[in-house]
Amino acid sequence: MRKRKKVLLVILTLLIIGFLIPQQLKMPVQGATTSDYNPKSFWFYPWGKSVTHKGVDIFAATGTDINASTIGLVLYAGEIPMGGKIVLVLGPKWRLHYYAHLNTLKTSSLAFVNKKSTLGTVGTSGNAAGKSPHLHYSIVTMVPYVWRMDSEKQGWKKMFYLNPIAYL
Repeated sequence: MRKRKKVLLVILTLLIIGFLIPQQLKMPVQGATTSDYNPKSFWFYPWGKSVTHKGVDIFAATGTDINASTIGLVLYAGEIPMGGKIVLVLGPKWRLHYYAHLNTLKTSSLAFVNKKSTLGTVGTSGNAAGKSPHLHYSIVTMVPYVWRMDSEKQGWKKMFYLNPIAYL
C-alpha cells in the first residue's frame, strides 16, 4: 500500500511539472510568415480522407528546414501512409506536436529537442504527393478540453485538437 502511494505521488508530480513548463511556440518552418498559410484552414470541412482539416498547412520550398516549435521529446520520427515522413513531439502541457509531409527527417525517436533543433525539411510525402510542398502542423492535447465539443462533423474531436494558428 505504501509503495502504491509513492508511485501515485511520483505520477502526480510528473503531471503537474508537465503543465508548469511554459510552451512559448514559434513558427516551425524557417522563414515562414502568416502569408505562408491560410488562417482559416484549421477545422476546415470537407478535407480529403481525414474529413476535417485538424491543423495548419505551412507552405514553403521543398527542403526548407523545419524546427521544433517548442521543447520536447520526439516520440516518433518515421513514416506513416497518410502523413508520409512525420515527427511526433511530446511538449509542455502534455501536448503532442505533429509535423507531417516532410521531405527528409533530421531527428530520431527519443531525442530531446528545443526550438533550435531541426526536425526535417518541407516536402510532399504521404497523401501530400502531387501537391505544393508544405508542412502539416497539428497540436493535440492529451487532456481533453470537453467544453470545446460541438455537434459539427467530428465535433467531438475538438476537445483534443488545438488550433496551432492561435499559437503562431
